[in-house]
Amino acid sequence: MKKIYETDPWLEPFKPAIDARCSRLDAESAHIKGNHARLSDGVNNHLYYGLHKTEDGWVFREWAPNATRIWLIGEFNNWKKADAWALSPCGNGDWEIRLPAMFLRHGELYKLFVEWPGGGAERLPAYSTRVVQDPDTKVFSAQVWDTAPYEWKHKKPGKRSNPLIYECHIGMSSEQEKVASFDDFRMQVLPRVHRLGYDTLQIMALQEHPYYGSFGYQVSNFFALSSRFGTPEQFKHLVDEAHALGIAVIMDIVHSHAVSNEIEGLGRFDGREDLYFYPGAAGHHPAWGSRCFDYGKDAVKYFLLSNCKYWMEEYHLDGFRFDGVTSMLYWDHGLGTDFGNYEIYFGNGVDENAVAYLGLANRLVHEIDPEAITIAEDVSGMPGLAASQEAGGVGFDFRMAMGIADHWIKWIKEKTDEQWSPGEIWYELTNKRADEKTVSYAECHDQALVGDKTIIFRLVDKEMYFSMDKGRQNLTVERGVALHKMIRLVTAATAGNGYLNFMGNEFGHPEWIDFPREGNGWSFAHARRLWSIADNPDLLYKGLEDFDCEMIHFIRKNRLFSEPPVLLTADEQKQILVFLRKNCIFALNFNPVNSIGDYGFSAPEGEYELVFCSDEPRFNGQGRLAAGERHSSVDKRCPNGNQEFDHTLYLYLPCRSALVLKKIK
Repeated sequence: MKKIYETDPWLEPFKPAIDARCSRLDAESAHIKGNHARLSDGVNNHLYYGLHKTEDGWVFREWAPNATRIWLIGEFNNWKKADAWALSPCGNGDWEIRLPAMFLRHGELYKLFVEWPGGGAERLPAYSTRVVQDPDTKVFSAQVWDTAPYEWKHKKPGKRSNPLIYECHIGMSSEQEKVASFDDFRMQVLPRVHRLGYDTLQIMALQEHPYYGSFGYQVSNFFALSSRFGTPEQFKHLVDEAHALGIAVIMDIVHSHAVSNEIEGLGRFDGREDLYFYPGAAGHHPAWGSRCFDYGKDAVKYFLLSNCKYWMEEYHLDGFRFDGVTSMLYWDHGLGTDFGNYEIYFGNGVDENAVAYLGLANRLVHEIDPEAITIAEDVSGMPGLAASQEAGGVGFDFRMAMGIADHWIKWIKEKTDEQWSPGEIWYELTNKRADEKTVSYAECHDQALVGDKTIIFRLVDKEMYFSMDKGRQNLTVERGVALHKMIRLVTAATAGNGYLNFMGNEFGHPEWIDFPREGNGWSFAHARRLWSIADNPDLLYKGLEDFDCEMIHFIRKNRLFSEPPVLLTADEQKQILVFLRKNCIFALNFNPVNSIGDYGFSAPEGEYELVFCSDEPRFNGQGRLAAGERHSSVDKRCPNGNQEFDHTLYLYLPCRSALVLKKIK
């Protein structure tokens, strides 16, 4: 296999740095593997530390090298530091206590009290797998969880070479003003996801986090499934049912930082600032107010790698989307950096410890499950991030094409409809590294957060409150609904290797996301999904959802991502974009007023059928085209468009509409 610097001449000057990364990854992998046959065999911290049931009772272990004394405290001993509950040091900074089976019961709450030179405090065990919050005092405690093993009924659905991802948040998935549960999602939302055609769930906020409004990105307990959504068994049931429907489940995993909280999290766990985190300023994230892991420390690597293994094996997950990768990769976390120079990707500003860790994580995940997928959330564009390790890359299967959403915001905010450029749209949507796979999206959860706007809100604004019923004529709404469909179709149809949608955006969910907080009176009004408006045939939201459903099923059925898109024409004057993908033609007329009759463009020879169109009445369109109409190419070269093809296809292109045709002969 060729190295990335052999296929990209711009990387050739950085061959020594790329080779050094590969060598370091191999060396660290060998170090962690030790005498074991596989890397994953050497990563088992979660089986050693924490609370475990044994044949004759219980054993609890913790790593706290700066501690002088540690007690297990809880409901079983009235939260007192008793000698019978003191842990004993057992070398290498480890502490242990063994207890008879009768000493701990399922459901009991517990913590640690850790003393260190000059101080001491209560702490939650670093490897807690169950943490709950008292509804009155709001205090978090670890909880003994001693249930019968879950009996898995369904196999994993297999590799997702071209994932169609439904990004979701369990807590805000109900229409009711509450924190929704795993059971709520399984019974009410999972069937919708299946009906819509998405084949991968990307679930946010699964790791325990003290502040609900952090969207799950300020993690305190890395091995604990967030108890606010339900029990481990309920989540396993959700995953099992998703697998029964052929839907893969990946987790939005946060290894980029940790909440700075000390009582709930890892901060000053044994009195030291740098137990898990970099010492000094490097251990504090200046923008997020959180702690930054020391990826060069063995204990941290074992902790995080074991975390990956635990989530995969305990919950049968099909992979991970790694959050905040840019923040991990650079000492300045990428804040304010213009990533326009390749030297930035290989210079002193890169945290090579983090690069090595991400390489180890990818190697581990794919060793545990060769069909698992990993996705990097990176805005920097570091070359090789989603290239194979054999080619000199870090090993992610996909990277998020994060710039696309930014461009849609820019075009909507800064340009009139007449200024939208088909050529610019094509370039920005297809400008991807050929040697790396990407997942495209027009908007994810980021654009829906309070302070920002979803695409539909940018297009329609306050009119969504008054004019989204089918019987009302409103030019602003008509424009917004038409462009919403076109934006999503062109983004999905030009996607490199996968596509993502955030829960509810498929039907243009109104307004924004705002979790309960003091500033909004602890309201859940904006931390939910209004499914009923998408199900109401009298509202335009239903047509938007129906269009998204048609689009996703078409992509799946035709395996559209198995071949790259080919530009047929980008007509700046008429604002028309036409491209080919596999045996399908996508023709979009972005012009706000001018419909074009007999528009000719170069195309492959053949007969084409109109499969669906954004202008259909069922999608809130004007019905200016006949469903199923057929068009045959003409044997002559067209001066307009791609000169590789010697035939011309003529179409009627209504203004603000998108056509999808498939070659039938």
